[in-house]
Amino acid sequence: MSRRQTPSEFLKQIIGRPVVVKLNSGLDYRGVLACLDGYMNIALEQTEEYVNGQLKNKYGDAFIRGNNGLIQTLDSRLDLSLRDFE
Repeated sequence: MSRRQTPSEFLKQIIGRPVVVKLNSGLDYRGVLACLDGYMNIALEQTEEYVNGQLKNKYGDAFIRGNNGLIQTLDSRLDLSLRDFE
């Protein structure tokens, strides 16, 4: 049986991993999670913007305000809602 993790421990695990950030507006941003702050603001590297599943733009670095959506990792066992930590 694995031990329970705190949200902080979990978030440290996914830094540097590929993630998908799904915004409330319906846009998806895919990139490498660079960091998160205490307000769950997200910094991504190698960022790509998808609309309806279609690649629309590539941004490199991007900053996403924390109350706008949810983070999904490519490993579905690590998915989390930003609201889980509010």
